[in-house]
Amino acid sequence: MRVVMFGYQTWGHRTLRALLDSGHDVVLAVTHPRSEHAYEKIWSDSVAGLAREHGVPVLIRDRPDDEELFARLKDTDPDIIVANNWRTWIPPHVYGLPRHGTLNVHDSLLPKYAGFSPLIWALINGETEVGVTAHLMDEELDAGDIVLQRSVPVGPKDTATDLFHRTVGLIAPVTTEALALIASGQTEFTRQDRSLASFFHKRSPEDSRIDWNWPAQDLERLVRAQSAPYPSAFTFHRGRRIEVLSAVVSEGRYGGTPGRVFYREGDGVVIVAGAGARTGRNHGLAITRVRTEDGRELGAAEYFTSMGGYLTGHA
Repeated sequence: MRVVMFGYQTWGHRTLRALLDSGHDVVLAVTHPRSEHAYEKIWSDSVAGLAREHGVPVLIRDRPDDEELFARLKDTDPDIIVANNWRTWIPPHVYGLPRHGTLNVHDSLLPKYAGFSPLIWALINGETEVGVTAHLMDEELDAGDIVLQRSVPVGPKDTATDLFHRTVGLIAPVTTEALALIASGQTEFTRQDRSLASFFHKRSPEDSRIDWNWPAQDLERLVRAQSAPYPSAFTFHRGRRIEVLSAVVSEGRYGGTPGRVFYREGDGVVIVAGAGARTGRNHGLAITRVRTEDGRELGAAEYFTSMGGYLTGHA
């Protein structure tokens, strides 16, 4: 089939690579300009660079709604558009132009985790599996009929980086197998159950700020979800920002006020956590490693030289 590809960062790069390797005729690649946004500098393999290496024409756009782009799309006469990690709304006259419409490849198990940063949100929320979904685009973001979906399990120690590497490997088979189904003439696919749908915003530095009213189990997953190269989860101690690089849920249960630097447990220092901490029934978050404002990485026992005081959300 004649394919136009819309995509960005490593997700788009892997999709374009799969299309080039599959034997489909990629007639145009549309991608975003490079960004300095903290999350868009991560996994930033260039779609434009790969396309140009293979002689595929490239258009760079923030949004795909200008007349010049639409004219180019009509001139290329695509059978289908394939999109992955396109960051802005694609209007109906664009996604509906090809004879087979637009196939969007999204790194979640739709209908859950539509929108942005699905792996990070899924890990924070304790999901037991994540995956990749290929669906036909319609007027609602990430809501179209599912052509193909593949999943992988989430382990108890997995980081968001682990899940990225596990799911990015699904992009090529999901993309090519979904295209094969469409090329075969199949037109009836699985409707999404919208009662199960959830939609998440882009992550920003604010989303990595630790709220000590969260349960320790959720905070431990937040730390894993903000694994390098993502911006680390952070808090403030004595007016200075510290990043929490690793932590575990405490073995004991600790009572008091959330954020209290309380007790040494193994290699960690337990911080009281959870809205009901006053009852003494909560586990705490045992921080094991931190990074200071000046970039030093220290074990928690080395950093917290005495117990007492509080970790807070602001300086």
